[in-house]
Parts: sequence; C-alpha cells; structure tokens
Amino acid sequence: MQNTTICALATPPGPGGIAVVRVSGPDAYTVAARVFRPADATRRLEKAKGYTALFGHFFRAGQPCDETVALCFRAPKSYTGEDVVELSCHGGPAVVEQLLAACREAGAAPAGAGEFTRRAFLNGRIGLTQAEAVMGLVSAAGRQGAALSAAALGGALAREIAGLEAKLTALLGHLDAWVDFPEEDVPELAPEAFCACISEAAALLEKLLREYGAGAVLRRGVDTAIVGRPNVGKSTLLNLLAGFERAIVTPLPGTTRDVVEQAVSLGESGIRLNLADTAGLRETGDLIEAEGIRRGRAKLEQAGLVLAVFDASRPAGEEDVALARACEGRCALALLNKSDLPAQFDEKSIAPYFAGQKDGLNRRGGHILHISANDPADRARLAGAIEALLGTASLDPCAAALVSERQHAAALAAKSHLDAALAACREGYGLDAAGVCLEDALNALYELTGESAGEAAIEEVFSQFCVGK
Repeated sequence: MQNTTICALATPPGPGGIAVVRVSGPDAYTVAARVFRPADATRRLEKAKGYTALFGHFFRAGQPCDETVALCFRAPKSYTGEDVVELSCHGGPAVVEQLLAACREAGAAPAGAGEFTRRAFLNGRIGLTQAEAVMGLVSAAGRQGAALSAAALGGALAREIAGLEAKLTALLGHLDAWVDFPEEDVPELAPEAFCACISEAAALLEKLLREYGAGAVLRRGVDTAIVGRPNVGKSTLLNLLAGFERAIVTPLPGTTRDVVEQAVSLGESGIRLNLADTAGLRETGDLIEAEGIRRGRAKLEQAGLVLAVFDASRPAGEEDVALARACEGRCALALLNKSDLPAQFDEKSIAPYFAGQKDGLNRRGGHILHISANDPADRARLAGAIEALLGTASLDPCAAALVSERQHAAALAAKSHLDAALAACREGYGLDAAGVCLEDALNALYELTGESAGEAAIEEVFSQFCVGK
C-alpha cells in the first residue's frame, strides 16, 4: 500500500565501509526524526529541505548507536516520488540491523522486493520499461551490458516506442476517419502510404527483436561449454580465458573427470562467459570418467555458446565429426587448437556443421578459428570471434534496446500484428481489415510500455527485484 512508510537496506548486505537504509512514504520524515538526531542541536530533520544532508547519530531505545548522515529528498523530487530519507551508517551487519530495527520500531514497515522502484512507477516517476532497466543495471555482468540498461533507464526505449505509437495512432485515426465519415472531406488514405508506414514500424521492431539476444548476453552473460575429445586442449583453453591456472593440465587422457566452472569477462564489451570445462568425449569403462562425460554432454545441450575444441595436429576422427554434427545449428565456435604444431586436421570434415544459418530473427551457427591455447595473444582473437558470433560487437550500447523477456514478447506480438496488417492490405482485404490488425499492434505496444499493463504483468516485473530496490 502506498499510504504506508517503508524502509529497507538499499546497499548490498554484508560487511562494508558504509550502508544506506532508505525510508520512503508519507511519514518518512517523522520516522527518520524518531531515529536520527543532528549533531547541530539547532537543526531539525523534519524541517530539512530536499537535497540537503545532515550529520548526526542514530538512536535506538534512547541510546546512540552510530554516526549517521541523513540525506533528505522531498516529494515529488525523489527516487520514489515520495518523501524519502536515506540514513547512511557504517556497514557492519550488527550496526545495520540496529538501524533497521530502529526504523521499524519508529513506524516504518519492511519494504518488499522492488517496492521502492514499484512506487516510482506507480507515482509516474518512471515508466515500466525504465523500471525493468533498473534491475538490468543492478545485475549487468559487463560494461556494455550496464550501458544498455542505463540507456533504457534514461528512456531510450520508451522514447523509441512512444514515437512508434504516435505514428501508428495517427495512421489509425486517419484510417478510422476516412472509413467512418465518407461524407466529410477527409483525404483519401492510399494503400501504398499505409503499407509504407506499417513497413517502417515493422522494420524498427524487427531491429529491436534481432538485437535482443545479443543485448541479453551483454546484460546477463552466457553459459558456455568447452567440449572436445581428450587432450585437445580444453583445460588449457579454460586457463587461457580465465587468466590463471584454474584447471589441471596433464598429457594424460581423462585428467578432467568432472565439470570445472569459471566465470570470465571477455573482450571490449566485457561479455561474461560462464565457462564449463568438460571431460573429454570418448568411450570409457571407467565409471567415474563416464559420469563426467555424461555431465559434459548435458552442458553441451544446455549451453548458450559452445566452444568445440579440435586438435589441429592430429587427423580428424569419427568422434570429431560426431561432435561437429552435435554443434550444427547451435551458437558454436570450432577451435582448431595447437596451431603452433604442424597441421594434420582436415577442417573440411567439420566445416558444414559450422556454416551458420538463420533461425527466425536471430543468427545461429558459428565458424572456425585456428588458435594456440598456449599463446596469450590468442585470447584477444578468440574474444573478437565470440563477440562477432554473438552479435555483441555491432551493438550500440546507447541505443534503444529490449531489456526483458516481457518486452520481447510484447514487441514480437506487435510485429506479428503489423505483418498481418500488411498481408491483409496486399491480399486485397481492404484497409478496414488491416486497421483491426493495426489496433492489435498498438495494444501490444501499450503492454510493452506499461500504459495498459495489467496487475499480473506489473507483479511479474517487480517480483524479480531484490529488496532495497
């Protein structure tokens, strides 16, 4: 309920140099004044203006607990659009718990997950797409992923969709007036002009949809499986990407018997790869190794990116071709390792499976790269190949982008309706039939921006937030 005053820790839990407890709501200043006392006895928190800071102490049960700075924000110029006081104290867990308890005892209720941002949305401070960008910014795994979310928080997507809505609304209004009031002097709407406007809108949505996968990679990272036969250099590759000796490397086949995992940040865009080095794929009677191979195959099936490693210094075998076949149609990169040794591998035997293909709006498939996992210089080459494969290299981090599955689904529905409008017009059903599809497209865009989002959709968005945001 927005008529309550809430409080929560707004900084990460655990020990830290400083912690911030945010208090928001109609009684924020009353609650904070019961907890905080300025060092200057002539000052009163209740009278403080917005965008001011007071130094003092927080008290619980009449006893001073810690030095505190109170930052004051007055409605509507605050994060939530309500009166807000942020109390900063030292970041020890015991101190923070004392401050939170003092705020609750003074009349504030504990905030739920995402409740501060939800209030910002309900108070009109931000739109739903901006609210989703907040969570994207908090959880961004890389620099460019953070930039994408920051652009969305700044309203890049909201402005793009608002412009699209305005054009389609004007088009629909013209169509309705022309169909419903033939006796009026309404300019005729030519089918060519109608189709041109719809095509332009559909192209914009197609671009957003096409870039969604790459944007998701930048924001959240991608689960990556390193797979191949024994002794092709998988663990050496993991160590190269990690920048340190994460996995044991020996000349003995079967050294890696379980999945070895490591998260790394790669390339100019800072892509987060959640790497999984797997046991060498082969037939074995060793039960422990066989279980490791089973887990490796499971990682291969689940991975968003596959790094298939082959030994370029040995002839291609049936197992290599079988692995390549398993990568067909996947987002996969074939790495011909040991390029510092004389080449014997016939890459033509695997090339057809890494040719790439189109799947809907997203490019899938991969290509072949010659590397030496022992050469640190090849890390940059590999990073560039991965960025090109995932489509992140061409993304503009300041441009409008879809930042959630909910937005993606709404944009996909809107484009589908626009495509139906174009089909209706071209197949001779008339502009009035196309107008019905156009209206459906607009409704999908209203869902995207939150202008007509139902309570269930809003709940879904904010259920993914952490407490304190």
